[in-house]
Amino acid sequence: MLKVLSYKPFGVKAILIEWEARISTVILNDIINFKTKISFSKNDVLDDCIVGYHSLTLVYKERINDFLREVESLKRLSLIEDIKNSTEKYIWEIPVCYDLQFGIDLEEMSRVKNITIDEIIKFHTQSLYTVYFIGFLPGFLYLGGLNKILYMNRKATPRLEVFEGAVAIGGNQTGVYPSKSPGGWNILGKTPVLFFNHNNSTPCFAKSGDKIRFKSVNLEEFKKLEKEIKNGNYIPVKEIIYD
Repeated sequence: MLKVLSYKPFGVKAILIEWEARISTVILNDIINFKTKISFSKNDVLDDCIVGYHSLTLVYKERINDFLREVESLKRLSLIEDIKNSTEKYIWEIPVCYDLQFGIDLEEMSRVKNITIDEIIKFHTQSLYTVYFIGFLPGFLYLGGLNKILYMNRKATPRLEVFEGAVAIGGNQTGVYPSKSPGGWNILGKTPVLFFNHNNSTPCFAKSGDKIRFKSVNLEEFKKLEKEIKNGNYIPVKEIIYD
């Protein structure tokens, strides 16, 4: 296990564990391994374990009466051998329609980056993205792995409403808006896939450590998939990751 930099109280019922402040799949895997060990050992006293880029927040059911004692317990857990293959990880294939009716910022992005729209789509679909954590909105995946060519500053004035399923770029990140919301990211297209469905036992199908691959589909294919999803006849394509 990597060196954990710090354990900090986060209110009276939570502990914030921080790693080196950088975005790294090595750190992410370390966080996931530690989370697994903590979950196995302390599931009865925890309400939640929240993964960040370089942090893990443990939310306890009750007030932490002895912070130092609990930290020592966590440090002992960190020394235990990692639990291998405890949770399967997947690559999820996400169809995206980059038609200009959805990709409302493609033309501006093409001008700013001095590359064609087809090149933007090519670079965006060629990368394999890592799911670091879920936040901002329920089902909003923070993805790493965007091609540097596509880095694009967030808009100076955010839109008051971004449509559900919008696939967008903000700075050095890409992601999908799981529901209508304000947002300042640059919109490339739309996916019909639901990233958050409160009717499912697992509302968001992806988790930290999974991968996302975007697949370009035309407008006709998009509408067909949209109908399948509405009728409950669509399951996202996935393949297992073998570490």
